[in-house]
Amino acid sequence: MINILVAEDNKNARKLYDFILRKEHYTPILAEDGLQALQILEKQHIDLIILDVMMPNMDGFTFAKELRDADIQIPILMISAKDTPADKREGFLSGTDDYMVKPIDEQEFLLRIKALLRRARISADKALVIGNTKLMYDSFSVTDNNAETVLPRKEFLVLYKLLSYPNKTFTRTQLMDEIWSMDTDSEERTVDVHINRLREKFGNNPDFRIITVRGLGYKAVISEDAK
Repeated sequence: MINILVAEDNKNARKLYDFILRKEHYTPILAEDGLQALQILEKQHIDLIILDVMMPNMDGFTFAKELRDADIQIPILMISAKDTPADKREGFLSGTDDYMVKPIDEQEFLLRIKALLRRARISADKALVIGNTKLMYDSFSVTDNNAETVLPRKEFLVLYKLLSYPNKTFTRTQLMDEIWSMDTDSEERTVDVHINRLREKFGNNPDFRIITVRGLGYKAVISEDAK
């Protein structure tokens, strides 16, 4: 049973999330603002948090920051009508793991939840396994058919990010923001360089491929045998 805390002050949005989550056999637990959500966290085990930004009493940014300051690492999916780059920046800096803009697409919503839950399990194990390929977060190493390759940190993080979200396209800007941070002086061309290096090292790996999505960015595609 997976418990998902929904902190959303809009009644209709709460009902919508509740319906979608129950249909997928999750257990939604509803809160009307950040303060009520904190009270729920004290009493119940929560696997993931769906978090609105603009709420009374305690907004989503403050809620996320309080959790991270207390070293509570429950995955957070922030959903908001606030859609500017500055809003998203504030969301990620406050501690959210992912950010969606309203109105949501139901399938994308569920895919992001599944990805966050998978990443949380990976984080606990500190390993990501794709077929016969194993990524070890502690050592930044990739084991493939008993051969181990230790990667530079940012190369590893790019690969780890793409493989954590199979078939999801990431723009160069998204990868730069998350891995190099928003304040970096590096250019987006840096992402292309790291992708090319990964392709040189893992181009013959049968478990996955890194695909260029023309005009957008990159995604990892998992082979059928590795799923």
